[in-house]
Amino acid sequence: MTRIAGVPAEDEAAASAVLPDGGRPVLDAGVVAQLREVLAEGALPGATDTAAVPKETLTAWVDLLGEVEKVKHTVAAVQARVAVALDEATRASEEKQGIRKERRGRGVPSQVGAVMGLSPNAAASFLGDARVWVQQMPCTFEALRVGALSEWRARIMVRETSHLSAEHRRMIDELVCGDLRALAGLGGKRLTARVNELAARLDVHACVKRLAKAESERCVSVRPAPDLMVYLTALVPMKQGIQAYAQLKAHADAVKGTGDERSGGQIMADTLIERVTGRNKADQVPVTVNLLVSDETLLAGGQAPGVLLEGSAAGVGAVPAQVARELVAAGVDADAAWLRAIYADPQGRLLATTSVGRFFPDGIMSLLRARQHGVCASPYCDAPIRHADHVVPHGDGGATSLGNGQGLCVRCNHAKQAPGWSQSVLPPDDPEARGRHAVETVTPTGHRYLSVAPEPPRPVRSSPVHRGRHPRSDRGSLSCASAPGPISRPRRRLRRRRAGRGVDLAWALPPDRKP
Repeated sequence: MTRIAGVPAEDEAAASAVLPDGGRPVLDAGVVAQLREVLAEGALPGATDTAAVPKETLTAWVDLLGEVEKVKHTVAAVQARVAVALDEATRASEEKQGIRKERRGRGVPSQVGAVMGLSPNAAASFLGDARVWVQQMPCTFEALRVGALSEWRARIMVRETSHLSAEHRRMIDELVCGDLRALAGLGGKRLTARVNELAARLDVHACVKRLAKAESERCVSVRPAPDLMVYLTALVPMKQGIQAYAQLKAHADAVKGTGDERSGGQIMADTLIERVTGRNKADQVPVTVNLLVSDETLLAGGQAPGVLLEGSAAGVGAVPAQVARELVAAGVDADAAWLRAIYADPQGRLLATTSVGRFFPDGIMSLLRARQHGVCASPYCDAPIRHADHVVPHGDGGATSLGNGQGLCVRCNHAKQAPGWSQSVLPPDDPEARGRHAVETVTPTGHRYLSVAPEPPRPVRSSPVHRGRHPRSDRGSLSCASAPGPISRPRRRLRRRRAGRGVDLAWALPPDRKP
């Protein structure tokens, strides 16, 4: 009987069920789980005392590293084959159901992403590459399957041949990956150069068109970075980018020569911002800050962190309590700080708000974004919220309410409309909900995934309420925007009162609302 190394003897019966004599092994999740357990729990060969390890043991460790790395590549090939099979089967099933061609299979990336721990966008990228490996580049797929080619280098093969015809793609696939020995020692840059050289020989017109298309896609983007920083990226033609960098570098060197204490990189970054915004100094640039913070942190000296919501210049992420207070104080000093109260129950959950309309009004949409910190509610998806979605569809009787609402990105909202998907809201007392808004998603294959909203900032409950100083104890999260530009009309406006060098943040209550 055929056996897989690593399967315990007591599981021989289970192994024989999937490994018949004389046949190819049948992939089974249970057997793969056993192999994974062997890898995870197995002890290192040889000595355990790293202070005195013989050469033979070191050699065994290096061999083990190499084999495990090959296993990673083989696993990627298996995942690619399974993902493509799932996609093809789903499309065939939806074709029989009469679904339009452009809508078939659009839920597959979300299924693949959920089970692989990827965002739907990353899963769609993997699925696209996998489809090319399996259907158009057999040599690349074989090299990945046997562990001779990494997943990253296999993706380079797809990327650098994307502009070629299927025939030329297969030719390059065979020339580059047909001989597995030639792949040894071939890094990503050399692989890219080799593929580009062959592509230029086979179809020079396609290469010229690719360069023209690349120039047409020039753009500027921004994405969050750690520690309240952002990556401001410009995708421009090479000659323009090199010239811009050279100008910034020359300016930085000149400024450093005058005794400026900033580093060259700091001067280049500040100069870029000053020239783009037209300001004399980079730190004078106005900024919009969307801050989710509890009243205890803002007004009572609490230490719970705030959250910068998606869509602000600082991106997404938690900020220390003191930083949150300083952001608001800066807005107060500029006479541009506003507060909008978001009410919470004693557990910190946002109170339900309903609407009789089909579409979510702006107020509920703001609450959805605040509840999810501006990030799509789907598991592993880091995309910003773009759609306010009914968990239970409106056509099935779902209410246009905060409880039945969730914020999703465009891809995730479209994916859940594919056949076989269903969602429901768990009751607040469900142990898995942990007292927060929780949505259970069931995919067409019956797999279950849970999405639980982040814990909101906690409101003040124990401290006494003073006239004009603190909000009511049931008032929870606060959304603050500071900017010279247009912002939504607030319910409350901060008053500032100076006491020495400090800033006192107080509530201005209307005459008809006494504490």
